[in-house]
Amino acid sequence: MKRILSLTLLLSLFMVLLTGCGNQTGLQDGYYTAQAAHFNFGWKEYITIMVKSGSIVSVEYNAENSSGFIKSWDNAYMQEMLHSNGTYPNEYTRYYAGQLLEEQQDMEIDALTGATSSYNSFQKLAAAVLEQARKGDSSIVLVDTTH
Repeated sequence: MKRILSLTLLLSLFMVLLTGCGNQTGLQDGYYTAQAAHFNFGWKEYITIMVKSGSIVSVEYNAENSSGFIKSWDNAYMQEMLHSNGTYPNEYTRYYAGQLLEEQQDMEIDALTGATSSYNSFQKLAAAVLEQARKGDSSIVLVDTTH
């Protein structure tokens, strides 16, 4: 009888430990993308995240034009924006993506001076992509980033 009681207690403890090791963030493993519903000044911003073991392990934030050219690769635009705004797409897209990766779901991300419009879009896109990850829905969600 003692042996059955000990075995039951041991199995119960094991089940509690297994439950405690589960996904605490509510994010489902997979790839998730949120994209602006409309082009803004010729660019459509997007965020793609990869979730593994319930944590965000990769974040890509960028924008593309109608031909699929990536904004942070546009050197002429980079020079123009750097001189007028003090920042440029390759800098602020990596900064915002890095902040989401570091903060995970907390969204305590500071705006960079000169990239406030992209910051506002990023906040909306990040909220949408996190919601997709919570649901485990890997379809691309379109987000109105203009308001």
